[in-house]
Amino acid sequence: MARKRPSDRTIFFPWERRRSIFAGMARAKPAAAAAFMALVLLAFGVRERRQAGLRSTRASIGVVGRAVDAWRADHELSCPPSLAVLKSEGYLPFDAVDAWGRPLRLLCPGFANPRGYDLMSDGPDGVLGGLDRVE
Repeated sequence: MARKRPSDRTIFFPWERRRSIFAGMARAKPAAAAAFMALVLLAFGVRERRQAGLRSTRASIGVVGRAVDAWRADHELSCPPSLAVLKSEGYLPFDAVDAWGRPLRLLCPGFANPRGYDLMSDGPDGVLGGLDRVE
């Protein structure tokens, strides 16, 4: 029976293996996956923050709309001069602002509803009549 020579070892320790070009890829894959997951979570967070702002603004528009309707019912279908008057006379319990801190816009008579009013927010970008306005 022949004895094994020391060069015929079958068990290798990590420091005994030959280095290859792809040796660093074992560490790069988890780092790339973690970076990708961080970007995905960041994108979802931005999207959810925007959606929460839209939901909050729509809720505020609903409350302010009911206050304008109550004003119009008490004042023979005339429009309030401003939304600040609604708050000062007790029709509205809070300032009429959207989720981004900008005041809501009241158009009376409205473009979409000539016999009524239009109540809107300029949206996240704040551009008057922009494409992302909330009505």
